[in-house]
Amino acid sequence: MADDEQRRETVSTGVGVLDRVVAILDAVEANPMGASEIARALGLSVPTAHRLVSAMVKHGLLHRDDDGRHHIGPRFASSALTAAATPVLTGLRAETGETAQLWVLRGEDRLCVASEESPHELRAAVPVGTVLPLSDKGSAALALTGAGRGWVASVSERTPGLCSVSAPVRYRGDVVAAVCLAAPVFRVSGDGPGAQYGDLVVAAAETLERALRHR
Repeated sequence: MADDEQRRETVSTGVGVLDRVVAILDAVEANPMGASEIARALGLSVPTAHRLVSAMVKHGLLHRDDDGRHHIGPRFASSALTAAATPVLTGLRAETGETAQLWVLRGEDRLCVASEESPHELRAAVPVGTVLPLSDKGSAALALTGAGRGWVASVSERTPGLCSVSAPVRYRGDVVAAVCLAAPVFRVSGDGPGAQYGDLVVAAAETLERALRHR
């Protein structure tokens, strides 16, 4: 116990909430546990531990499994995803000729963290760093918030004249990102973007999932 107390003193910054959050991350990284166990391990009150843990789950810093144990959360997969995304999106763009993007959840919004634009003059273009409300819909928003393992498509839903197909990327059971292929409607077959490109987008999402499993 003395060693544990000394360690916590060593890493203390004087910013109480931040120190507690980091202590919780350190604790569950070594040994996934429930909120009450976290309270005992760190000497926190049970209400404080539950409050902090709930907030950390909401922000993706922790993941709560079906047994109530907490693990390092999907937010920490973002950097690995971005690094792995470029060759995957470049390949998807080369195979389809259309814009390939990677979106991640940020609260009630979605954030574009990687994009490989179509070489066509008329194309779907969203710069990296773009933030869009999930309420604006579109296939990426649907994939991030409720899609199954397959693809989901939208046609002129968020932007008239554009269509897209997206597939979720999962890490430890949570959806952490969505691969999206976007194109002008006139360049897509009458069956829609899902029928034309859905399998390719799902394959790209699965490639990123494998990259995360081996990070």
